Amino acid sequence: MTESRFLKACRREPVDVTPVWFMRQAGRYMSEYRALRERYSLLDICRAPDLATEVTLQPVRRIEVDAAILFSDLLLPLEPMGLPFDFIKGEGPQLERPISSPGDIDALRDFDPRVALAHVLEAITLIQRELAGRVPLIGFAGAPFTLASYAIEGGHSNNFARTKSLMYGHPDAWHRLCSRLAMVVADYLGAQIDAGVDAVQVFDSWVGALSPADYREFALPHTQRIFDAVKGRVPTIHFGTGTSTIFPELREAGGDVIGVDWRIPIDLAWERIGSDRAVQGNLDPTLLLGPTARMLTETSDILDRVGGRPGHIFNLGHGILPSTPLEHVQMLAQYVHSASRRGR
Repeated sequence: MTESRFLKACRREPVDVTPVWFMRQAGRYMSEYRALRERYSLLDICRAPDLATEVTLQPVRRIEVDAAILFSDLLLPLEPMGLPFDFIKGEGPQLERPISSPGDIDALRDFDPRVALAHVLEAITLIQRELAGRVPLIGFAGAPFTLASYAIEGGHSNNFARTKSLMYGHPDAWHRLCSRLAMVVADYLGAQIDAGVDAVQVFDSWVGALSPADYREFALPHTQRIFDAVKGRVPTIHFGTGTSTIFPELREAGGDVIGVDWRIPIDLAWERIGSDRAVQGNLDPTLLLGPTARMLTETSDILDRVGGRPGHIFNLGHGILPSTPLEHVQMLAQYVHSASRRGR
């Protein structure tokens, strides 16, 4: 498994072709997944190891991906902390009782992920048994800022007003919250590694809402704690969107691989991140909705900008959109492999 092109790219070692996988590669764009969702809720699937295994494997069977990613949800650790949630159709996750005061933070519970999230760890064991070494398995968790924003906003937000209000107005409480979240996530990722994942990705999906100074003050120490806790055990990926102004801070926080979204050319991003890190990205996911010629032209541009340099993992700048044709995803993965092999 250490010879897989995905893991070699994480280590910035030469590969035969550019490895590719897709965030949300298991999901609503696949008919197999939609059939399961007619019978089960998203949380039902997350909580049932056999269903999570099936959904994780669906894209591996249909697409030339070089890694599988555990089917789960980054909010799962919130419930055992005392923040139950559900997914509302057309709206996304919604917490029953969002954090609204420093007192709510002090009331949060600690938990052992090996007990409270044992179903996730069981799914990892089942998935690895089914993969049988075909491709590596990526585990994941949310970063403190993104988890805190969901916990405070109660769901998705366009401006993170409640989050920043608590962050600026009650900085001590904010750091207590993020310290708790960092401890939980570090322990959870450690448990996933113990269960058998080959790499882990930390999703800080909404951290692009912070300025460099705010990231350094309010997020960096907590995210860094997570990466320090798992450093050297498996390759680590640090992902966020809208992060082109904070690349130096992201690399300081940690990650063998830094995710890059589509808002910046990948060669410029890599220059800002530093040559001692691998990069992942960075096609705009909406390009998979349009003419395939345009999708492949933009893909070629990314590969040309990288120029065959070791340490590039091809991915989208964010997750596959639900209306994406499966055939476009299949074509894209095949094209990345064939185009990166030619003359590189």
